[in-house]
Amino acid sequence: MNIKSNSIEAKAAGFRRQLLKMLYQSKAGHIPSCFSMIDILTCLFFNSHINYKKNEPNYINRDKLIISKGHAAMALYPIFADIGYFDSNELNLFTKPGGILGLYADYRVPGIEGISGSLGHGIGMAAGFILSDRIDRIERDVYVVIGDGECYEGSIWESALFASHYSMHHLKVILDRNKLCILGETEKLMALGDLEAKWNAFGWNVISIDGHNFSDINESLLKAKINKANPTIIIANTVKGKGVSFMEGKAEWHNRVPSEEQFKIAFEELGLES
Repeated sequence: MNIKSNSIEAKAAGFRRQLLKMLYQSKAGHIPSCFSMIDILTCLFFNSHINYKKNEPNYINRDKLIISKGHAAMALYPIFADIGYFDSNELNLFTKPGGILGLYADYRVPGIEGISGSLGHGIGMAAGFILSDRIDRIERDVYVVIGDGECYEGSIWESALFASHYSMHHLKVILDRNKLCILGETEKLMALGDLEAKWNAFGWNVISIDGHNFSDINESLLKAKINKANPTIIIANTVKGKGVSFMEGKAEWHNRVPSEEQFKIAFEELGLES
């Protein structure tokens, strides 16, 4: 189902609102890290890029998705509820006893393909899925969302070499390049430098985009889909906390819970009633 750009934007805005409500109810979550990538996830699921079937999280021919920056896996929860992977009432039980939705996603959650609380392992898991699919003669894509702070992990680069060596064109990685991690600015803490050049040197197909421009996102996902030579990485330049003025581009909001007054401001900016 290919929906128009303005509908996609409205869909993403709705997911932002739902995530903020989840944070408000539970007083837990890494909302800025979710807000920097929710536009990408919305395009992935609702503009016919990733193969899935509504109401069937274990659909045998599905593409797979791993949120390697596991602290932001909760961004998938409202999407999974929307496509019928579980009852939407579960969103009201986020992190609460009796609910299945934890701060970090696990296999209790229908649709979760890998546990990623420990950073740096999503690409390696995806490479394992692809090797298994080759043995079983299964054709499917595996998508991975990584963070730029996560690129400090050596396992990212080991897996990048492995995937390139084995020409894993079914691997599509999206790098959420918001230039912040929990301790501050990535380029001040330990500069990542020219990530395009680095991933090119590792033998990857590299695409750079504005991660909040829906046309850019869709075009890059289409280019990644048709590439049959090597693994693809989409470097999505994003704003951490996108949509809430006092969170945007501020490292201190990585896992901070707003005050009541700040929640009121955030609700207003996202079009919610407090």
